[in-house]
Amino acid sequence: MNDDNAPVGVREEETLSAVVAQIERAVVGKAAVVKLLLTALVTGGHVLLVDVPGVAKTRLARSLALSLNLSFARIQATPDLLPGDVMGVSVYDPASGQFRYRPGPVLSQLVLVDEVNRATPRTQSALLESMEEHQVTVDGVTHPIPSPFMVLATQNPIEMEGTYPLPEAQLDRFLLATPVGYPDLADEMEMVSRLGQDEPMDRFQALAGPEDVLRWRRAALAVHLAEPVQRYLVEVVRQTRALPRIQLGASPRAALWFSRAVRVYAWLDGRTYVLPDDVKALAGPVLAHRVLLSADAEVLGRTGLAVVEEVLAAVPVPTEQIG
Repeated sequence: MNDDNAPVGVREEETLSAVVAQIERAVVGKAAVVKLLLTALVTGGHVLLVDVPGVAKTRLARSLALSLNLSFARIQATPDLLPGDVMGVSVYDPASGQFRYRPGPVLSQLVLVDEVNRATPRTQSALLESMEEHQVTVDGVTHPIPSPFMVLATQNPIEMEGTYPLPEAQLDRFLLATPVGYPDLADEMEMVSRLGQDEPMDRFQALAGPEDVLRWRRAALAVHLAEPVQRYLVEVVRQTRALPRIQLGASPRAALWFSRAVRVYAWLDGRTYVLPDDVKALAGPVLAHRVLLSADAEVLGRTGLAVVEEVLAAVPVPTEQIG
């Protein structure tokens, strides 16, 4: 496709379908989660997967990297993980008599940070510059991270002993937060049958490359966001700050990234315009983790997702002609 501002062409549609199908050979029944990961990658944002162990979070990341030929690194977060273990360090070279930079794993295009909340706040903060600025600075020297770049962090919501909760400023760096979820009976039966004696990822092919992802980004961000839908999106964001028992709602930065993500989400569906349904589909993943509840709301069992659902029920949906 030569026109970067065109909708999904036949070749791109076939490629994207092949990518999803290939990933689903390794991770059964998670097409919706795969679409969210593709949305974040094409948008240029990061993802927080909040779920229990064993639901294929790591397989999702590896499958996506293999399918799109992205450089991949995995960081296991532990309390003794140091910022230099993430960003890289300067090492003295006796032959030259100079210090040389040894890149850390964060200088990859897809970085899986497993159990990110087990890293200390100092190490967590080392990720902030890379996630926001797409660069790291070591000993006063800045090193760019290759593009496209996405941090995919995982967090276990059950085991909280020995963890360091992510501060609001770092949570706001994640475009999307979503669970993976257990498979249903049919999908789990198929998973056991298909993967019990075989590893499909051993035969994975690179179906696209980094340059394709960047081209998709240019095309997707040109998708039309009509004024009524834009107003609806912004009003949904603003209402997360207005409800009672909310300490902090979604930020203006959330509204900006939300507007980019819905364009990509619509483009992945083959449309040149955003629908209110796209806003509804992404509202939970984009906004719920950015809502900070009051103490009494938490005692009552209220969640960020429940707040977003309450907002969606209250904000009128535009009825004007969109496309």
